[in-house]
Amino acid sequence: MSGEPLHAAPKVCLVIGAGDGVGGAIAKAFAAEGLTVCVTRRARNLDQLEALAADIRNSGGKAHAFGVDARDEAEMIALFDKVEAEVGPLEVVVFNIGANVRFTVLETTTRVFQKVWEMACFAGFLSIREAARVMTPRGRGTILVTGATASMRGGKMYSAFASAKAALRSVAQTAGRELGPAGIHVAHIVVDGAIDGVFTRTNNSPDAVAAKLAGDEILKPEDIAANYVWLHNQKRSAWTHELDLRPWKETW
Repeated sequence: MSGEPLHAAPKVCLVIGAGDGVGGAIAKAFAAEGLTVCVTRRARNLDQLEALAADIRNSGGKAHAFGVDARDEAEMIALFDKVEAEVGPLEVVVFNIGANVRFTVLETTTRVFQKVWEMACFAGFLSIREAARVMTPRGRGTILVTGATASMRGGKMYSAFASAKAALRSVAQTAGRELGPAGIHVAHIVVDGAIDGVFTRTNNSPDAVAAKLAGDEILKPEDIAANYVWLHNQKRSAWTHELDLRPWKETW
């Protein structure tokens, strides 16, 4: 007989910022690993989120959808408490909110700058903090944070996005140093390059996208997601804190 209790609580993965791109692919990848997946987006996008959860369930996985504003402290505390109480203990928390906008410094309004920081950095801080709150007493867990090229350097027209992503990277580094000795693996993933999805397909011709996909010249969400699962399954004697992912032809 297995050493597992007969009615063991399911292992849970929470993906904060899940949609039809990378976040959705990450959710599906962890569901395929046997984890119960909880996915979140703003409440106004709940129909789309429910469709993702239904797709996972139709494929044999277990999934729940939650409408939440990741920038709202009270909502985030309530979300983590609800998942822990009603679904199961969180083994993996993924923060995957982007907030990518392009404006020159002169065109960047205070409202835009603050909103991008709230979405790309402050929401990430809340996610990491709440994950640490529930994982630390158990002495285990994985926190995965999606970064970008902008995490490493500021390009033209990215003052808000680059500064927020760079700050998020610093939060992840701090959390990794604090939480690693407590048994919690924190990793920051730099995603460098165009990603197959709505934005790339909208801004390029179908033939161009098809050709680049055939040549593996665009990041594929499912391939990105496979690395998130790999990071979670790493042995603690050889943990990775920062991983960068880019197509083989991407200049860097």
